[in-house]
Amino acid sequence: MLDFIYYPVSAILWFWHTVFGAVLGPDNGVAWALAVVFLVFTLRILLLKPAIKQVRTTRLMQELGPQIKALQKKYSGDRARQATEMQKLQKEHGFNPLMGCLPALVQAPVFIGLYHVLRSFNRTGTGLGQLGMSPEANAHTANYIFSAADVQSFLSARLFGAPISVAITSPQSTLASFASHGGIPTVATIAAVAIPLMVIAGLATHFNARASLARQSPEAAANPQSAMMNKLMLWVFPLGVLAGGPFLMIAILLYWVSNNIWTYGQQHLVFARIDREEAAKEHAVVERRE
Repeated sequence: MLDFIYYPVSAILWFWHTVFGAVLGPDNGVAWALAVVFLVFTLRILLLKPAIKQVRTTRLMQELGPQIKALQKKYSGDRARQATEMQKLQKEHGFNPLMGCLPALVQAPVFIGLYHVLRSFNRTGTGLGQLGMSPEANAHTANYIFSAADVQSFLSARLFGAPISVAITSPQSTLASFASHGGIPTVATIAAVAIPLMVIAGLATHFNARASLARQSPEAAANPQSAMMNKLMLWVFPLGVLAGGPFLMIAILLYWVSNNIWTYGQQHLVFARIDREEAAKEHAVVERRE
């Protein structure tokens, strides 16, 4: 149903694997890891413009907060008039509420597609359908634009001794299937790679939330619903990453880490750029007054 998303995502992953595979070798685990990381970076670059617009919309919404509250109070008994005045205020300031949620609506199917493509390496093959089937079984079927040989390469690729296609909780039968592909990996070997990725992803999720909340207006932070959501973002979501990490294959953990690291850097760069623009506007206003 979402093949129009799965095929482009698969194509980007194939491109980066081809690039890094040409240097490091197509079966190299680092080449596959870098392909996943740069797949995330490519998608985030494509979504950068909507993300910047989202930040601008959020900032404008905070600036209009007092005026919006005043209108709500003034026309509390007349919803139709209140809506009309709200539209006038938004039009006057070029405010588009849709831009506040559009990036999230665009990102959701894209990253669902990315997650699906990575999992599909472990689900290819007629009648397999289970996460973590053996490389020998899956190698007979292609995965979107990846050939059967590419699927085999992904399933047998290792990062510091751990196959990137397995999770800490992968059953022993799945691990035993790697006997002819570099030896059977141990849970300890997989955990030694997966746990640091889980910790980094959890910390990045926490600090992303902290950076976002630092930009929140005092009025929004004082709202009880916002306060509850802030706690979820700061503590529950990062803990959720740690709790769910053992069930995710290493390739998906790489996606999670790289996505969070990109978000952290993007927030600081975008906010710094917008702060400079606003400072320049204020300076221009002062000069005109003088």
